[in-house]
Amino acid sequence: MRKKHCFLTLLLIQLVALISLLSNLSALAVTVNLCPPEMVLIPGGIFNMGADNSGFVEERTAKNVTVTSFCIDKYEVTNAQFAEFVKSTKYVTVAQRPLSKEQFPDLPDEQRLPGSLVFHQPKQGVKQVQFLSWWHWTPGANWQHPFGSDSTVVGKENYPVVHIAYEDAQAYAIWAGKSLPTEAQWEYAARGGLDGATYTWGNQYSEKKANTWQGIFPFFNTKADGYIGTAKVGSFSANGYGLYDMTGNVWEWTSDWFSLGHDNNAHSVNPTGASKSFDPKKPTEIALHVIKGGSYLCAPNYCSRYRPAARESQAPDTGTSHIGFRLVKNLV
Repeated sequence: MRKKHCFLTLLLIQLVALISLLSNLSALAVTVNLCPPEMVLIPGGIFNMGADNSGFVEERTAKNVTVTSFCIDKYEVTNAQFAEFVKSTKYVTVAQRPLSKEQFPDLPDEQRLPGSLVFHQPKQGVKQVQFLSWWHWTPGANWQHPFGSDSTVVGKENYPVVHIAYEDAQAYAIWAGKSLPTEAQWEYAARGGLDGATYTWGNQYSEKKANTWQGIFPFFNTKADGYIGTAKVGSFSANGYGLYDMTGNVWEWTSDWFSLGHDNNAHSVNPTGASKSFDPKKPTEIALHVIKGGSYLCAPNYCSRYRPAARESQAPDTGTSHIGFRLVKNLV
């Protein structure tokens, strides 16, 4: 009986030790450096996902969302990193492939040339334009030639890669041994420990804290933050977790399907979003992923999505001159 009691006591001690070890995974990861280089450990916790005071119904909150510890890229994936991936795998991005006849049967061959959507600011003096007319389908635009075949990323190796479709980001993630973040992971990391704050740095907007649009979009940009287009990663201060450009610069893909609000995520652990996508603003599109963070094109008079809670829907087969990504590595 005494031996049995000692055995049970020892077993209990071991069980308590194991639970303690798992519950302190963050400290363990720091000690043994479980995160790869250029990734940051995000300690797990509970937060309120979304926002109820933003005026955007798609941001409707979910209370008490739990996220366990994970690693996330300190910076957005750069041109140099993506070039290494392409060199290693010979991968061809969606923007570098012709539009398929199956998907676009009515387009003539000359309109199915490889290309992507590029932002064009209206000409000086123009005071009114049609909504979204600033986006132009540009043959030859891709990650190596962000504004068309005559442009280049030479000299911009440490700028975020753009014209990345969801399929491209997924392919890179598999090659890197990582994955795209869930929306919950992305938003929790973007908040930097400031649960409930409007911005990644606090509650007061600042044109100096991130690469966004200053002035009246799309007509003029005062360049108060020092940039008209994208900026080199890390050009602005990091958030509380040491992550850069979680606000502005380029939008970032997440793995979640887009739907209105976060009702199904309340009181959940590591939620992965809706089972299917729907955006009432795009009722004919049946496959839309969540993108987060806003971009250098977000202005107070347009978009205003440079907030952790903000979100937008994006077709997975479409990359533009302001969409990139960063990756996570799950510890559990």
